[in-house]
Amino acid sequence: MVEKLLVANRGEIAIRIMRSAANLGIRTVGIYSPDDRDSLHAFRADECHSLEAEGAAAYLDVDNIIRLAKENGCDAVHPGYGFLSENARFALACEAEGIKFVGPSAATLALFGDKAEARKFAIEHGVPVLAGTNGPTSLDEARDFYQNLEGRAMMIKAIAGGGGRGVRIVSQMNELESSYSQSAREANSAFGNDAIYVEEYMSRARHIEVQVLGDQFGEVVHPQVTRVPGQLNFWWIPLAADSYLSRPMPGCRSNTPLPKKYTKWIWLKHNCV
Repeated sequence: MVEKLLVANRGEIAIRIMRSAANLGIRTVGIYSPDDRDSLHAFRADECHSLEAEGAAAYLDVDNIIRLAKENGCDAVHPGYGFLSENARFALACEAEGIKFVGPSAATLALFGDKAEARKFAIEHGVPVLAGTNGPTSLDEARDFYQNLEGRAMMIKAIAGGGGRGVRIVSQMNELESSYSQSAREANSAFGNDAIYVEEYMSRARHIEVQVLGDQFGEVVHPQVTRVPGQLNFWWIPLAADSYLSRPMPGCRSNTPLPKKYTKWIWLKHNCV
């Protein structure tokens, strides 16, 4: 059981994690950049410490966050979402210091935290994907790819992170250069990585997903197939409802509702969002 948790995030995300941890009897350590010293999350943790850099860059400083976790006796770090939540180097650094990273393993993050590598993995296993580039893509490469789409729209996406950050739709060639620059800047600001790739844009898509939950003991469950009816800023709005495509999945136990121990894990891991 985690005894002292450093929350490596800010704002509402951090507050929800702190609240959940308190409900589980876990002490929390908050962090804040100097310009966030008056933010509410800086007062909700059991103790809180200042970072060195200003702005978003402070929450991307792996070495400083690990140092604070060690100095304050934290046995776990929760990254929330955004910032370092999908950063394999951060997860690996936690592991090297004997600190539990609340999230996937470093190996999993290295694969699925890089959308280009995830595409390659999907292709290798026979999963159909949209036409796209399979690695960091330059502006000239993006231009060549768009020309080959013969008038169809294209998506520019950040290779790292998620949440719709660094995503742009390009439907005209004269939009490409500015959209490419905006995407790279936004990705670098949010995730510390400005690499992007491109793929064909599919309009009027139906979003069906399966959320698979696993723990370190090999237990795996899924709460059926979820139909996500809407999107905001190119990111899905979650809906707790089964899809009409729901069916038992091979290799996983289906539990709806989930057992209490997994409900607690979801509460801590996903901040009740």
